[in-house]
This record gives sequence, structure tokens and C-alpha cells, in this order.
Amino acid sequence: MSSIEARSVWRRKPLDAIEEESATSGLHKSLGLWQLTAIGVGGIIGVGIFSLAGLVAHGDADNPGVGPAVLISFLIAGLASAAAALSYAEFAGMIPRAGSAYTYGSVALGELAGWFIGWDLLLEYIAIVAVVAIGISGYLDAFLGGFGVHLPAWMASTVDEGKGGIINLPAILICLLVTLILSRGTKAFGRFELAVVVVKVVLILFIVGLGVFYINTNNYVPFMPSGFAPVASGAATVFFAVFGYDAMSTAAEEATDGKKHMPKAIILSLVIAMLLYVAATLVLTGMQNYHDIDPKAGFASAFAGVGLPIVASIISVFAVLSILTVMLTFLLGVTRVWFSMSRDGLLPKWFSKVDRGGTPQRVTWIAGAGSAFLAGVFPIRAVADLTNIGILAAFVVVCVSVIVFRRTKPHAPRTFRLPWMPVVPAFGVIASLALITQLHWETWVRFVVWLAIGLVIYFAYGRKHSLLNPDSPRHTREASRRA
Repeated sequence: MSSIEARSVWRRKPLDAIEEESATSGLHKSLGLWQLTAIGVGGIIGVGIFSLAGLVAHGDADNPGVGPAVLISFLIAGLASAAAALSYAEFAGMIPRAGSAYTYGSVALGELAGWFIGWDLLLEYIAIVAVVAIGISGYLDAFLGGFGVHLPAWMASTVDEGKGGIINLPAILICLLVTLILSRGTKAFGRFELAVVVVKVVLILFIVGLGVFYINTNNYVPFMPSGFAPVASGAATVFFAVFGYDAMSTAAEEATDGKKHMPKAIILSLVIAMLLYVAATLVLTGMQNYHDIDPKAGFASAFAGVGLPIVASIISVFAVLSILTVMLTFLLGVTRVWFSMSRDGLLPKWFSKVDRGGTPQRVTWIAGAGSAFLAGVFPIRAVADLTNIGILAAFVVVCVSVIVFRRTKPHAPRTFRLPWMPVVPAFGVIASLALITQLHWETWVRFVVWLAIGLVIYFAYGRKHSLLNPDSPRHTREASRRA
């Protein structure tokens, strides 16, 4: 690396430095193929199917319901996500390192691009945890309602929901509970995740298997009551439900064989999730007219509507348990991105400190507290849209990165090669940008403000302290240690 390039914001991390860092990171390698796949499925299937499917089908004050065409919204989102998933799989097979899209962007496009996407993911992953907590709060309320118990509006909804609420206290407590679980260590987390994902898949198969006997085909007419535009907008919202594999890829350094297992786990998790989504949305909109679906607890309301309140209560209980895996996956993701950025010198080294169990406790609890704040004061759609714009931006960067890296490093060893290059990643870029345009302008404003704050921090601190900067104090210390 030349002196001029080393001082540029486009300086790239050398591939040969990746494995050395991974070997000395302090993170424990304890995740096999099926645990990684479970983390991916756990991150994908959750509030998207148990809450957002009903929300998009039913509609809200600002968006008309799309009815049974919510299935099309999921398919559009899934198709866009598949192109990005293949791009992630190629990178994960080459660079099994904590950081996911942040690391891929840094290696292929340079430090500033990596910072942009890493800073973006810090907010988006925390927001995802908040969205899921709000969704669980809705199912908890539905479960208690089955026994005639209703939480006071002031403590179970936010001011923006118009129900006389002040704060969503259950959502806050759920965020803190998940933070506690993750703080216990990756090995324990992996076992818990695998067990709960099995329960989750069984629950969805149970819902589909029982619900199919209560489908009324009249509920499918009209199939697209509001036209295609709301369906496309709905795809931008439910996109939240189809990208959990990217958070799973942040755990690459904790995989027993990341180069071999990561690409397989990414593809397997998305395929399993999409098959379950198609079946579940057909059952949901077939059992109940979309006007009557509860946007917070869709399947619980559908089974209650056909005279099965006990089944609705069972679904509420297991939905809460299964959705917890989404929170765990993305809380794991934000802590590993944060850890990776700190290790690279872009954020203070204090954040990359791990305990004796190999867990970055400091960033785990900070991220958990941030998600609790968002869950406590914002409504679900506002947080979901904020999440989606960030992930879509990450997908654009990863898809562009895989094209660039195939050109600049064509002979780098790859355990998985994305097919139909560059058509597939180019489609991922176009589809992601198209979905971004469907989001509300308020979401754009919040996103731009967050990125502006990030740029100030990068130029004030990150650029000077980066390990890629030969003038950085940390670079000098690390070089002396290696010598």
C-alpha cells in the first residue's frame, strides 16, 4: 500500500490481514453449519410473519391494506433479497470475519464505504431489535386478552399510536431480557437459538396445517384491492422479514469453519424462510378478510375469528418465544459490527474489549439499551421503515462490492462463486434502490441525519485512528506488538 493510498479515505484492508485478526480476536469459534442456519432462520422468520404480514395486509392510517396481495409483497422482497444473499454468500466464503457488510465494503470499496455501511448497520440492527420487541408486546397483549386481562394503554403503547399511550413498557423489558441472554456468551446463545428455531418452524407448520382447513376462498377476492402501488410499498415494509442472514454473517468469526459453512447457511436460511412465508400468508389472508386482521397479532386474531380462541392463545405464547430469536440474531449482529469497527480503530478500542467468555459485554449492553429506548417510544411502522432503508442501503453496497471485487481480485480463493455475474448483483442493486424509493420521506430524513452524524465522527476520530492509517497511534502500537 503506497503512502498516499494509506492516507486516503478509500484505503482498503488487505485480505491477508483478515485471517490474522480473526485468529487473535478473542471470539470463540463454536458455531457449526446447523447452528449458523438456525441463526439465519431465527433472524428472518419472526415479527415479519407474525406482525408485519398482518399490518401490510390490513393497512394503517397512512397506507391502504393490500389484502391477499401481501403474498406478492413478500415475493418481491424475497426476490430482491435473494440477489443480495448470493452476494453475501460469495463474500462470506472469502472473508469469514465479524462485521458482515461493513467488512465486505471496507475490503472491496475502501474505508469510507465500509464506515458508511457499518455506521448505518449500527442503527438499523438496533432498530430491528426494537421492532421485534414491539411485535412481541402486541402478541403478549393478545395472549392476556384471551383471559380477559388487558394492559393499561399508557404502558403498552406509544403516544404516536393514538391510544392514550405514553410508553411501551413490555417492549422495553423484552429488549433488556434478550440483552441478558446474549451477554451469557455465544455458545449458550447458539444452543438456545437452535432449540427455539425448531419450535418456531414447528409452530408455523402447525399454523399452516390447521389453518388450511379454515380457508374461505371468498377472502381472496379481490386479491389486490388497492392496486399495485401499495403492494410495492408493502414490499419495502416486509423487506424487514427477509434479510436475517446478513446479521448471521456477522458471526462468521465464531463459526468452526466459516469459509465452508457460511455460504451454505446463508442460502439455506433464506430458502427455508421463503417457503414458510408463502404458505403462511396464503393461510392468513384465506382464514380472515384482510379488513378484520389484527395488524399487531395477525394469526392470533385469525384463529380467534374462526372460533379457536385457545389456539390463538397458544400461537401468541409460542410467537413470543419464537420472535425472541430475531432479537437475539440482530443484537448479536450489531455487537459484532460495533466490535469490528472498534478493532479496526474507527471507534475507540474500549468498545472491542471482550470478557473471559469471549463476549463484547460493553457494546452488548449499550446496544440493548438503545433498542429498549426505540421500542419504548416509537410505533412499529416508523421503526420498521427506518430499519429497511438501512438494510437496503447495505445490500446496494454489498452487491456493488462483489462486482468490484470480482474484477480487482479475480483469483482470490472463493468457496462459493455467485452465478450469472454481474447480472444477479446488478439486479440486487436495482431492486434495492427501487424498494428504497417506496419508503416515506420522514424515513429518509432520519436516515440522512444519522449518516451525517456518522461522517462527523469518522472525519473527527475514525480516519485519524484507523489501523490502516500509518500515522495512527494504534497502528504504531500494533506494528510494534507484531514485531
